Amino acid sequence: MSKLSLKDLLFICFCAVLLIAVRAAFRWRLGISGHAMFFTVFFLLLSRSCVSHRLTATLTGFFAGTAAIALGMGKGGPLTLLNFLFPALAIDLGAFLFPPLLGSYPLCALVGAFAGASKFFSAAAIGLLIGMDRTVLWQRAFIEAGAAMAFGCLGALCLPPVVKRLRAYGLFNPSGE
Repeated sequence: MSKLSLKDLLFICFCAVLLIAVRAAFRWRLGISGHAMFFTVFFLLLSRSCVSHRLTATLTGFFAGTAAIALGMGKGGPLTLLNFLFPALAIDLGAFLFPPLLGSYPLCALVGAFAGASKFFSAAAIGLLIGMDRTVLWQRAFIEAGAAMAFGCLGALCLPPVVKRLRAYGLFNPSGE
């Protein structure tokens, strides 16, 4: 595994802090399940696009989840970390399977929907731990995953223009050098 430079680690932490700050600033109770996935997918994909390392999104998700736990965000306590790690792992897997991810709108949308679908696992895990009825648990998990997929797809579609601008201004080198 290649080592991360200080610049890369600072950018990963910057994306994690921005993710937490935006989620804290926009704590809207919209009544729409999954709307937080918009910013989660965007910032995880942004960190993955600017730092060419295998597990960049996972590291960003870990830092953001740890900060969310430390700040007391969410209702899940330590399980809040899963809300950040599962989408991050899905994004890293998507970037591994589809290397030209960053410049393609359809691939970004696919990976964003895949990251949103990971909400199913965290919703199911929390429901199982609190002892929900199985029928209600699976229905709730599917509804949350479907809405998170839609918002994850929308958040991912915001990424290609941002990456194009960052490349045009020379703020990062796509090869990671």
